[in-house]
Amino acid sequence: MNPAPALDWALDGPSWPHAVASRFVLADGLRWHVQQMGLAQGEGPTLLLLHGTGASTHSWRGLLPLLAPRFHLIAPDLPGHAFSATPASGAQMSLPGMARALAALLATLDARPNFVLGHSAGAAIAIRMSLDRLIEPAAIAAVNPALLPFGGLPGRIFGPAARLLAAQPWVPRLFARRAARPAVLQGLLDATGSTLDAEGMALYGRLVRSPAHAAGALSMMANWDLQPLRRELPALRVPLHLIVGANDHTVPPRQAQQVHALLPASTLIMLPGLGHLAHEEQPVRVVQQVLAVVQAASTAAA
Repeated sequence: MNPAPALDWALDGPSWPHAVASRFVLADGLRWHVQQMGLAQGEGPTLLLLHGTGASTHSWRGLLPLLAPRFHLIAPDLPGHAFSATPASGAQMSLPGMARALAALLATLDARPNFVLGHSAGAAIAIRMSLDRLIEPAAIAAVNPALLPFGGLPGRIFGPAARLLAAQPWVPRLFARRAARPAVLQGLLDATGSTLDAEGMALYGRLVRSPAHAAGALSMMANWDLQPLRRELPALRVPLHLIVGANDHTVPPRQAQQVHALLPASTLIMLPGLGHLAHEEQPVRVVQQVLAVVQAASTAAA
């Protein structure tokens, strides 16, 4: 794999959301792009924010200023995404591999998250880290979490197909060329069930036009296996709060209901009218739910 980041900071960085909060950190053999905002470390609770497949720190642009007065915020680009480098090994792009890599990043930052906010695959990483005791948060807030494998025929086809495509170097280049067309980008975002503003559209456009970013996302999907996580979910002891856009077309809301059934102690909040990118559509509504999660955890600990 290409160890270089998908985007060039010299070209794309200055206009990236909250660029002044960005820094680059070497950990687990990777050069990570990390944004840190809010309270100084140790002056308040630390909140780790993990984006989903194909996204980046930009997806938290609306939430970070709202959360900054209350938390020390840590938001990395996942390996192979945006400004973070891609690992040399596909195993490092697997769910356990990413969990270990993020643990190494946190150790380098000397950070111990009190809470985690994960979107889609980012929520799966947070849960994997908790199950493996790499982190010990007081609670996990999961926005439209992707926690269960595809069932039936799609499940038998998706993994092998993703691995086959990831092995072809021309596939990300072809995807990036096609995604340069406005209609294609619009179709990709429409498929999430979300409606983004012009800034959100433009930022995703910059990402999907990068063959390296497309390759990173595809490698993540090719090396992802949610079966072990599905089996181990009932063993999760960290309070899990499911925040679900009722119009999510990417991860059907019924999946969150299945997770809630596996973990009866979890909470499930439905957000009518919002899709898979609910946190980008209406960050204030999502922040309200995150603060409720923190309040519940604080009350339980009192």
